[in-house]
Amino acid sequence: MIKKEFPILEFDSDKDAIIRPANVVKSVNAPEQCVLCFFDDAIEKILSQYNNKVISQFGAGSLRFPLYELDYKGKKIALMQAGVGAPIAAAQIEELVVAGCKKFIVCGMCGVLEHNIPVGNLLIPTVAVRDEGTSYHYIEPSREIEADGRIVQIIEDTLNEENIPHIKVKTWTTDAFFRETKKKVELRKSEGCVTVEMETSAYIAAARYNNVEFGQILCAGDSLAGEEWDHRGYHCRKTVMEYVLRLSLDACTKT
Repeated sequence: MIKKEFPILEFDSDKDAIIRPANVVKSVNAPEQCVLCFFDDAIEKILSQYNNKVISQFGAGSLRFPLYELDYKGKKIALMQAGVGAPIAAAQIEELVVAGCKKFIVCGMCGVLEHNIPVGNLLIPTVAVRDEGTSYHYIEPSREIEADGRIVQIIEDTLNEENIPHIKVKTWTTDAFFRETKKKVELRKSEGCVTVEMETSAYIAAARYNNVEFGQILCAGDSLAGEEWDHRGYHCRKTVMEYVLRLSLDACTKT
């Protein structure tokens, strides 16, 4: 490994890390298909409607997220609540791969950088700008990282089958939502970013590092398109969240 001017650029391809996911989790023969969802209320609703059992759990500090094996429309799917931020995003992928998962779809919220995207609109990230730190420990430094084209197509086909309007987007992944300055927003918009969130580039990098597949559905929330932050109610309605989770599960059955 070569020392660089900035430590974040010192990528090491050696996979023999001192602490490995297998040190903290065990294989539980989890389903290959896995949905990570940020909407806890939607998860609870789905769990009340389909047979399920807890087969493991993800732990990070005080966080404890159960891993469910869900019987969904005749298919076994792993389901877990997603944690916020790039470090937890990558760690969940790492641990779930050890548990047995190989094909991931994540559903969550994002901010938008354009005025014409209403709250609740669905977006599919195809490229992410890597303005976070976690992905640089998994994949060599680059400005952008592309999502898995096969999974993106499966998600798009699923939405098209339901006649659901959606947009494929470039997204801006950042670690610091309190540092989304006007100049940074304008720069990201100038390079084609439509959304902003805190996990996508880390998800993609961790999935690629582990040689597994990943795709994502984002639901438009707050807006950074104007002179001031627009809360816009911030969260989609619970019915929308549940629907996005169902769409993610439907897409996951096709992977």
